[in-house]
Amino acid sequence: MTPTTIQLIGTILFAVAILHSFATALFEHLAQTRPTQAGLWHLLGEVEVAFGFWALVLIGAMFVTDGTAAATQYLSSRSFTEPMFVFASMVIAGTRPILNSAATGVRVLSSAIPLPQGMRVYVTVLTIVPLLGSCITEPAAMTLAALLLRDSFFRHGLSTRLKYTTLGVLFVNVSIGGTLTPFAAPPVLMVAGAWNWDLGFMLSTFGWKAALAVIINSWAATIIFRQELCRLSPPIDHGERDSIPMPLVVTHLALLVMVVVFAHHPAIFLGILLFFLGVAQVYSRYQDRLILREGLLVACFLAGLVILGGQQQWWLQPILLGMGSDAVFLGATLLTAFTDNAALTYLGSLVDGLSDGFKYALVAGAVTGGGLTIIANAPNPAGLAILRSDFDDEAVNPLGLFLAALPPTLIAAVLFWYL
Repeated sequence: MTPTTIQLIGTILFAVAILHSFATALFEHLAQTRPTQAGLWHLLGEVEVAFGFWALVLIGAMFVTDGTAAATQYLSSRSFTEPMFVFASMVIAGTRPILNSAATGVRVLSSAIPLPQGMRVYVTVLTIVPLLGSCITEPAAMTLAALLLRDSFFRHGLSTRLKYTTLGVLFVNVSIGGTLTPFAAPPVLMVAGAWNWDLGFMLSTFGWKAALAVIINSWAATIIFRQELCRLSPPIDHGERDSIPMPLVVTHLALLVMVVVFAHHPAIFLGILLFFLGVAQVYSRYQDRLILREGLLVACFLAGLVILGGQQQWWLQPILLGMGSDAVFLGATLLTAFTDNAALTYLGSLVDGLSDGFKYALVAGAVTGGGLTIIANAPNPAGLAILRSDFDDEAVNPLGLFLAALPPTLIAAVLFWYL
């Protein structure tokens, strides 16, 4: 396929955005050394801003090369439902009543494990919450898991190596943990309707393998770092300054469920979010700071990915369709590291006549590689936004994340391909 001028520009800007996301530490350094423009450098140093910024550049170029009508038509053709949904689910899932409920569940489940508190809480959070993502969706699960890990572990002196390992396992487990149902993982959601993948199919084909991989990954990290975890007694009672009334807890849980149920209808779930903000304001004594800033940054990241990703079909689709079932699994796993995994499966859903083996390999590879980079899976920026302040210089090294996520990714790959 011969690309148009704007497609070439879009691909170049997409590559620049990826490089930008690897260079955020440089911008933070410039903010320290050049204080006169510190605000600009701090803005560019936000990894979530990278794709939003270069998407803005792409739209500007489109106005120049193709005209106003073409640029506005392109924006209108993009679906921004996912960025808006991630924002809404993050804000509600990150509240004290929801966190208290999650912490209570973790405490009850972990109490049955005959291990020191640090080990049993750690393995429970990394196992149960990602699998819960199959019910409450992956963005909500990522938010809950990241907040629980932040408050119970990251703020209590973890080593850098354990922080990166935890982040890598979390990203991989959330990416595969949403495959027990056909609506929770973005790459599955893109194809479930077109390929008639229902709950029974997902459980029998993907779900049990994903659950096994999540358990192995979590226990492997727990055993490897058992000495460090044994020294910790993580607090798992969140926000006990005021006893939260049960009707308020039920209201929060109901609103989160409603947002999930209407995940494909932004007019409804954004209305629910506005109602929630009113409730949160009235009962502010039972709330911590709402993660509005983090949610907006993640939405900016995903919206930029939607805009830039729309110009990549010209080279992605021929690569995918030129592979056999065996090669597409490996290819999808590797390509996912450089583009959102939902974009890959969406391209596959547009093609008629694909074999069942090709479909399985494409989706399995896409979810398997979803933890390798920040941009590989839509919920990853949400986890990063919550946890990065506890890393050195408030920045996560992309190579460090890749290396940490590689072992759990290989475990998932083996289970998905050979079982």
